[in-house]
Amino acid sequence: MTDGVLHTLFRTEQGGHEQVVLCQDRASGLKAVIALHSTALGPALGGTRFYPYASEEEAVLDALNLSRGMSYKNALAGLEHGGGKAVIIGDPELVKTEELLLAYGRMVASLGGRYVTACDVGTYVADMDVVARECRWTTGRSPENGGAGDSSVLTAFGVFQGMRASAQHVWGDPTLRGRTVGVAGVGKVGHYLVEHLVQDGAEVVITDVREESVRRITDKFPQVRVVADTDALIRAEGLDVYAPCALGGALNDETVPVLTARIVCGAANNQLAHPGVEKDLEGRGILYAPDYVVNAGGVIQVADELHGFDFDRCKAKAAKIFDTTLEIFARAKADGIPPAAAADRIAEQRMAEARRA
Repeated sequence: MTDGVLHTLFRTEQGGHEQVVLCQDRASGLKAVIALHSTALGPALGGTRFYPYASEEEAVLDALNLSRGMSYKNALAGLEHGGGKAVIIGDPELVKTEELLLAYGRMVASLGGRYVTACDVGTYVADMDVVARECRWTTGRSPENGGAGDSSVLTAFGVFQGMRASAQHVWGDPTLRGRTVGVAGVGKVGHYLVEHLVQDGAEVVITDVREESVRRITDKFPQVRVVADTDALIRAEGLDVYAPCALGGALNDETVPVLTARIVCGAANNQLAHPGVEKDLEGRGILYAPDYVVNAGGVIQVADELHGFDFDRCKAKAAKIFDTTLEIFARAKADGIPPAAAADRIAEQRMAEARRA
């Protein structure tokens, strides 16, 4: 690892991780990073991202950021799990094989249950079925293999609850009816979110780099509008809510000054490109629903899988994201801080109490 990564790990507030494991299996070509941020609340839980990173350093930094986010997400979701995340380096369309996934499963298993894995960008239910052949600490498996299946369903449901809470806070009514909502990324989670919004009576605008993802939406909901790219979406006149549902860093020094929406609430992880963006949003009067709070429906689902999955039980837990989001907005107002800072304080308090217990 370079000095930059070591500095992040040991000397900044973004670090503080308990364990970072670099994994390699030459026979299958596996190169992976498993990051455990905290096990204060229980075994670290978080998905496996399969992505063609530009460098190994970028992969490690992503694992560090994502795992830290999982600690906060799991704490605010009320789960008895800490935060962890894994990344596999490479283009899944080119290098993903059964042998590689089995090798990865052995790496996770070597941690003895300190880390429980699941799906993320670039990995799917079928992949977790393969990983589970070598590792019993695997969730997000298919129902045929004792799992809960696609966690995107409840992730989208939770984001929708967070969006309803945001509408309640801003407009006094927990509905998106008559509001214009822009969704950037309509893949795994985004297309389910669009369904909730259309059913609620929202005017929906979408964009995605994949034509097939856009077409799947417009074939089902011809009333949904499409714009060329995210830049056009965030500048759209009359936009009430912006929902980033692709990769992280959507809220940055370039996008926040031109964003027309009154609310940001989406499924993407790590939406704030760097510390301070949350203050920029507040300065422009834009309400930000912290991503790791509203997108916790998926982790609620995969955590439940470890105890015998029950969809109705999970949906009831995910519905509480509405109340948690309102609690965060109230704490932010009381403390005079942005919602992102309020969410962090609540999560950190729960982890600190667990360490003292």
